[in-house]
Amino acid sequence: MAAAVQIPKSTKALVLRKSTQATQPVYHNAVLEERPIPALKPGQVLVRIYAAAFNHRDHWIRKGVVVASGDKDDSLLRRRVFLVPMRGWERDPEAPESFFHILGGGKANPLGTFAEYVVVERDQVIPTPDHLDDVHAAAWPIGAVTAWRATMVNGAVKPGDNVLITGIGGGVALVALQLCVARGADVYVTSGSQEKIRKAVELGAKGGVSYKADDWPVQLGALLKKNGASHLNVVIDAGGGDILGKTSGILKAGGRVVVFGMQVLSVHRAHTSPKVSMTMREVLKNQKLFGSTMGSKQDLIDATQFMAQHRIVPIVSDVLDGLESAEQGFQILEHGDHFGKVVIRIVSDSPNTFHAKL
Repeated sequence: MAAAVQIPKSTKALVLRKSTQATQPVYHNAVLEERPIPALKPGQVLVRIYAAAFNHRDHWIRKGVVVASGDKDDSLLRRRVFLVPMRGWERDPEAPESFFHILGGGKANPLGTFAEYVVVERDQVIPTPDHLDDVHAAAWPIGAVTAWRATMVNGAVKPGDNVLITGIGGGVALVALQLCVARGADVYVTSGSQEKIRKAVELGAKGGVSYKADDWPVQLGALLKKNGASHLNVVIDAGGGDILGKTSGILKAGGRVVVFGMQVLSVHRAHTSPKVSMTMREVLKNQKLFGSTMGSKQDLIDATQFMAQHRIVPIVSDVLDGLESAEQGFQILEHGDHFGKVVIRIVSDSPNTFHAKL
């Protein structure tokens, strides 16, 4: 018989406190505090967090192990899981069924999300595929559900499609690249860094061009022609602005442009446009524009099954140790030079001993 798990009474958690110093832009303080763990109710589980990853909304993607449950003899006990990072969207294929919000503070998680332990609904955790270690599993959920929605649902990417992914290097764009390559598409990328383009090619991209060049669509068209392709089928974009105008000439009639973001949060990188332009030229070519956000819980389940089937390992740029390293993680995101997710390893005594190979 397994020994009973000692349930802790409190947890260390990173809490956002209003800054006492006036700055422009305003940056509030992330303070490490000891917070009480509430008693478990039926239908809830206590998850110990082993690794957590940043994204550009300053939320965390959690990965951990279920150590206690409000239900007797719960089959999830001691299983490695990651948390569903949003609420309000279960499975509707079009849009959220109710108020959609990301986990992190408020009623969804009173303990906050920067913590050693979190209490969540039992049905809001997903078993972690066995081929991932803690750090790489932490890099998966938000990027995965957003990329899956953009590429496979709204982009409807098929084997043999020519796909452009702009701004390669961020977490969502990299997962989108991995998903499309696994799907059998030919992927092209843009970046302001030749090094990031080189790394994308190592991950399976056919090639890329620098978006800093005024004629990058012409360069991309030449690259497509060199590879025996006449057009793009799908564009997956994080920048907005005139993405339709720039790609319309190399996007097939009826092609899709999926925009999942329009803003870069780093002060060290050029801000992108908060709107997308569409003209009669695109209308006459039946080119389609889709706005795409994070997806549903079912989207995340589908993405995870696909990831497990194809043994996809999310790309991690930096691994930091301990919640005390949070400020360093914020600074890495601020500079924007990373390629992949920034992850904090919260505790090192995880029951998982596998180390993913990139």
